[in-house]
Amino acid sequence: MRTRWLRPGPPREARLARARGRGGGGLLVGTLDVVLDSSARVAPYRILHQTQDSQIYWTVACGSSRKEITKHWEWLENNLLQTLSIFDSEEDITTFVKGKIHGIIAEENKNLQPQGDEDPGKFKEAELKMRKQFGMPEGEKLVNYYSCSYWKGRVPRQGWLYLTVNHLCFYSFLLGKEVNLVVQWVDITRLEKNATLLFPESIHVETRDQELFFSMFLNIGETFKLMEQLANLAMRQLLDSEGFLEDKALPRPIRPHRNISALKRDLDARAKNECYRATFRLPRDEQLDGHTSCTLWTPFNKLHIPGQMFISNNYICFASKEEDACHLIIPLRETPKRVLLPSQVTIVEKADSSSVLPSPLSISTKSKMTFLFANLKDRDFLVQRISDFLQKTPSKQPGGIVGSRKASVVDPSTESSPAPEEVSEQPTSPASPLNSHQSFCVQEVPTASQGLLKLFQKNSPMEDLGAKGAKEKMKEESWHIHFFEYGRGVCMYRTAKTRALVLKGIPESLRGELWLLFSGAWNEMETHPGYYTELVEKSTGKYSLATEEIERDLHRSMPEHPAFQNELGIAALRRVLTAYAFRNPTIGYCQAMNIVTSVLLLYGSEEEAFWLLVALCERMLPDYYNTRVVGALVDQGIFEELTRDFLPQLSAKMQDLGVISSISLSWFLTLFLSVMPFESAVVIVDCFFYEGIKVILQVALAVLDANMEQLLGCSDEGEAMTVLGRYLDNVVNKQSVSPPIPHLHALLTSGDDPPAEVDIFELLKVSYEKFSSLRAEDIEQMRFKQRLKVIQSLEDTAKRSVVRAIPVDIGFSIEELEDLYMVFKAKHLASQYWGCSRMAASRRDPSLPYLEQYRIDASQFQELFASLTPWACGSHTPVLAGRMFRLLDKNKDLLINFKEFVMGMSGMYHGDLTEKLKVLYKLHLPPALSPEEAESALEAAHYFTEDSSSEEEKGTSSPDYRHYLRMWAKEKEVQKETIKDLPKMNQEQFIELCKTLYNMFSEDPMEQDLYHAIATVASLLLRIGEVGKKFSARTVRKPRDCATEEDEPPAPEPRQDTARERQPPAAGDPQAKGGGDMHLGKVPQESQVVVEAGSGEGQGSPSQPLSDDETKDDMSMSSYSVVSTGSLQCEDLADDTVLVGGEACSPTVRIGGTVDTDWCISFEQILASILTESVLVNFFEKREDIGLKIKDQKKVERQFSTASDHEQPGVSG
Repeated sequence: MRTRWLRPGPPREARLARARGRGGGGLLVGTLDVVLDSSARVAPYRILHQTQDSQIYWTVACGSSRKEITKHWEWLENNLLQTLSIFDSEEDITTFVKGKIHGIIAEENKNLQPQGDEDPGKFKEAELKMRKQFGMPEGEKLVNYYSCSYWKGRVPRQGWLYLTVNHLCFYSFLLGKEVNLVVQWVDITRLEKNATLLFPESIHVETRDQELFFSMFLNIGETFKLMEQLANLAMRQLLDSEGFLEDKALPRPIRPHRNISALKRDLDARAKNECYRATFRLPRDEQLDGHTSCTLWTPFNKLHIPGQMFISNNYICFASKEEDACHLIIPLRETPKRVLLPSQVTIVEKADSSSVLPSPLSISTKSKMTFLFANLKDRDFLVQRISDFLQKTPSKQPGGIVGSRKASVVDPSTESSPAPEEVSEQPTSPASPLNSHQSFCVQEVPTASQGLLKLFQKNSPMEDLGAKGAKEKMKEESWHIHFFEYGRGVCMYRTAKTRALVLKGIPESLRGELWLLFSGAWNEMETHPGYYTELVEKSTGKYSLATEEIERDLHRSMPEHPAFQNELGIAALRRVLTAYAFRNPTIGYCQAMNIVTSVLLLYGSEEEAFWLLVALCERMLPDYYNTRVVGALVDQGIFEELTRDFLPQLSAKMQDLGVISSISLSWFLTLFLSVMPFESAVVIVDCFFYEGIKVILQVALAVLDANMEQLLGCSDEGEAMTVLGRYLDNVVNKQSVSPPIPHLHALLTSGDDPPAEVDIFELLKVSYEKFSSLRAEDIEQMRFKQRLKVIQSLEDTAKRSVVRAIPVDIGFSIEELEDLYMVFKAKHLASQYWGCSRMAASRRDPSLPYLEQYRIDASQFQELFASLTPWACGSHTPVLAGRMFRLLDKNKDLLINFKEFVMGMSGMYHGDLTEKLKVLYKLHLPPALSPEEAESALEAAHYFTEDSSSEEEKGTSSPDYRHYLRMWAKEKEVQKETIKDLPKMNQEQFIELCKTLYNMFSEDPMEQDLYHAIATVASLLLRIGEVGKKFSARTVRKPRDCATEEDEPPAPEPRQDTARERQPPAAGDPQAKGGGDMHLGKVPQESQVVVEAGSGEGQGSPSQPLSDDETKDDMSMSSYSVVSTGSLQCEDLADDTVLVGGEACSPTVRIGGTVDTDWCISFEQILASILTESVLVNFFEKREDIGLKIKDQKKVERQFSTASDHEQPGVSG
């Protein structure tokens, strides 16, 4: 290496370095001296940089002691020295070092400013610079920015990394080369922090197209944590757009020019909130107010345990520094009639300080429990905060509601006393809730107060059960002793001893109670009294796809258990599952929920089972039970990763066999309940409610470990599944006091040599001994990594499915369709985070077919059309885009999906001259030109004619899925449209077509030739229309007169009836078929009625408001003189008088100042006329490459599609 780094050694060297550095320090001396030291004094120890051919030293770092300077040197060794060997020239090395040190100085100065103080524009300046540099709209908020290096090949580029809410951006200008990177968080497939020889402690970012490495961060931990949070937000956007909108509601900074952005602070606070709720299993709406270090006096071992106190609006919690030493939850409020929640805080007082117990705080509850905290740093402030929260806590009232949900407000009387008007009969058949509107009363059914196990199990004395009964009694006694020493209920001290008791098995008499406490379901149930009862009442009688699936699975839920061979158990299961589907329609119902809920109902009442199910689906197993079981797939990926780490010799074999994906879903989704005997699996559920997913992963690893030899010898997936199935069938619980329940999964067992029995408690013990190194924090970290992979894999699957749904004759290649899909999806997603007023996210339902999940509205389509269309029309482009959108929006829901979008693009890019002209022709006819309600009625009549009577009988009942299947079948039957089917075009529509063509030619190299050609064609067509009008007037005068008399009154009914009579080859067209049709006599008059209504100048009817947006936007067609140089925006048309003279128009039209409504022309005539001009033929047959436009669209996507809503009307091609 040709660069010398002078490491301070003896005092003489230090003096020499100091002298030379000050003598010829160059421009950077004085700034670089203070890079890691706040004082500008000359320090006794410095690290200098000098190139071989230079006499100048550059001061890199300085320190007041050898220890300090050594620390700086170590950082340089780890982060900078290895990189310098890459450069070829000394000048490049010096430039890189200077840039790097400058970045560190800037970041250090940024971080040195105290948080909360007003920053003199630094952060605002960085945000403005980010927007300008990367073309971001004002809606894109900067979260934070960091100095770092981006590795382009083997060369690092020093610059700035900007982290915004939706993008990762990097900019560098070094050695005369510029690097400008923009990556959307939703496109990231991998994000990890690693260290290699080439990239010392770097952040690795991977998308489908590229890999990016960033290193040399001043604080890599903080940067990576923030990147994780932002990527997680993006994954939520892809997974659940409604949840994303709730998550995305980041507060606008009150004082936005802070040094550290309000968004950054909010994300940090949100991360702490999530960790706090997960640690103590608290409700999702609980917000952490603050935390402080302290000690807690534990009476069971007479010690002061150090840890952290956490305070939120409803709870005071404590977590010891040592993981298993002690956890404590003290709720600040309680609901009556619950023995297990003696937890309302009644006294908070400051105890007397002493040298032994400094700054103590005593908290007493109504159950006479007292908790003593000490060593509090700011005790007075803490007491005040707790007092404030206690004052806000509702006082105890009978049945008082202490919590509320956005779903409803419950009447306070529902909890305290039975409501006589709600008494109803219990359903007697599985289908009865679907066909009746009976209400559910908690007091009527036995399952409202106790679990099914107590109802269906004979209460035989423990003495009659022999050794099993004695063992069960000992367990109960152990738990009662534990309650006496550690407390009972929510305020119990949770220690390592609690975990040890859970591992030994929870007695059946206490199982339901402890499940509620350990899962946190008890807190939610107590703060939402009457909520379940109201949900049942609201959901009873309601039909949905979820209720149909529930009915199908009811009798498959533990059919071997006597409790579910009876209507009492089936009805309870139906109510709980239906109530949850009603509460959370995003999940609704998913297979496996019935099995888990069945077990919950055995040990708890319906309400308790419901809240346990809420805790399971929404907190403990996030995203498990949605339509794509994302959570289970994520944990399956973790399981594969853990298998590689703990069982490397088995991992490759399992991957080859493909077993992991087959077993993990059934194991995880049902918590082993579907693959293990019930009495054994329920012990795993005990541990799960206390420890979380960690236990499931540990047991799964233990099962693989126990069968390693046999699995290594398997030759295919079926053989491996049989091995594992036989093993799990023989996991027994010899301590169970319940009568054995036949296990249907045991049918897998085969062969003459049954495997040995495995005790469930021994299996749990082994899993903790071998795999207990798993920590909750590590699992969450792995979940993040796997979530990126799983969701992006699902998005790729969706893309392939959507592309396959596009007809093969569309003209685009698979690659072009995939690129178009990504552009289309990006437009939809951009509307979520930049166009909030459009509420596009609320239109996305992940449960819909892939094709319908991403849809765009008219303004979004206008932006895509402007950047992708080959028919650029200048300022007329938005008008043409609006017409195209209406043409594609067949169902009139103001949204189009990807298939409709591609059909529109294909019409402009592919096909011959005739096909392209057909598209252009239809863009100037209804519904594209004038979307009126009458035309919508015509389209409805076309599709629903045969079902009209049945629809009237149904009244207002909502259609079921069979209705949509019939609709889909009809859409598939649509016949190929021919040019004969196209209706004729009236004069106003023809004028609009001419205007479009003139605008379309304005940017073409053959502009002059095209103008003259279209002028010639338009003149010819105007003459043809005149001739046709005269012919029509002679042959159909009498029918016209009749029609005029009938149509004179301005009543809407005749128009609707006429619409129903017509057979619409093009839906919504106001004219009947042209070209020799038997109804030809009606055509001109119908055309006159529609046009007069549009212009508001009909002779026999009052003026009507304009209903066509395009006539408002462009011009009201009140005169034939619109076909002039001004209206057509064509400078070269000044000398061409043929359009406004001669036979092209009648004197009546020119003098009267109205459009000639009797004039019409057919598509065949337009086509024949255009074929006479070769320059027009060449223009429409010219091949366009959409790939280039897609690339350009991706480049400008941020600026173009995300302008704020009030700017969008100005968007043009």
